[in-house]
Amino acid sequence: MNQKVIGIIGGSGLYEMQGISNTHEAIISTPFGDPSDAYMVGEVGGVKMIFLPRHGRNHIYSPSTINYRANIWGMKKLGVTHILSVSACGSMREEIKPGEIVFIDQFFDRTRGRASTFFSDGIVGHVAFADPICLYLREYLIRAAKELGILHHVGGTYLCMEGPAFSTRAESAIYRNWGVSVIGMTNLTEAKLAREAEICYATLSLVTDYDCWRHHEEDVDINDILRIMAENVSNAKRIMASAALKIPVERKCKCQNASQFAVITKSHAIPAEMKKNLEIIMGKYWKESGNG
Repeated sequence: MNQKVIGIIGGSGLYEMQGISNTHEAIISTPFGDPSDAYMVGEVGGVKMIFLPRHGRNHIYSPSTINYRANIWGMKKLGVTHILSVSACGSMREEIKPGEIVFIDQFFDRTRGRASTFFSDGIVGHVAFADPICLYLREYLIRAAKELGILHHVGGTYLCMEGPAFSTRAESAIYRNWGVSVIGMTNLTEAKLAREAEICYATLSLVTDYDCWRHHEEDVDINDILRIMAENVSNAKRIMASAALKIPVERKCKCQNASQFAVITKSHAIPAEMKKNLEIIMGKYWKESGNG
């Protein structure tokens, strides 16, 4: 059955989107542990939307301790077809100012040791990730921002650092030389898992600061970040509410079949437990091949 379910990952303030109705919580148990929080299920303009605060409702998980696999697996279990990720980030370009939104199209990985794949513990899979953002989904966000007159930037690379500390000045200078646009701590890991789970994924990068590469300014201050973030979230909610209504049910991108040929482990060698854990993603392919 074709249907459109929009997942939103960000702060708990996103629950307060204007026009949301029929809300209830969904508590999901996953084979990869507990998600960051209960999922909030609701509707906006008749479109089913599912919200999850990636750091927990009281911000109890650091970027390194978020259970990304559980979060994305839970979205898949709830039938999510598209994920809109909202997150604070630092600008690495003079022209990208705090308070603005960037619709990135690339990532650069500087994380260490995170569980960022469902294909582990006896099963190996490799998905195509050259274009990590679903450009079809991103286009609807861009159109919404234009129609609403919200200042934004199209394109750019999001460098995903480990955190939770912010960059040193030396790191920030090097990242600028690499040509990245923004810096954050979470979205790349989500994007990898969403691709394996065959969920379209796009990012709304909410710029809160200039990192620390501007030597004539003060270091990054968390209070300033939270203030600017609060101002920017209202624009993000308007963009997502508008885009959600226009995203088509039928998907034309390759995200929907991203894992079809990913697994290279012989079927008989895959542990039964992993087959069960990944049934939600891979079951349709295993049934087709008679190897389920």
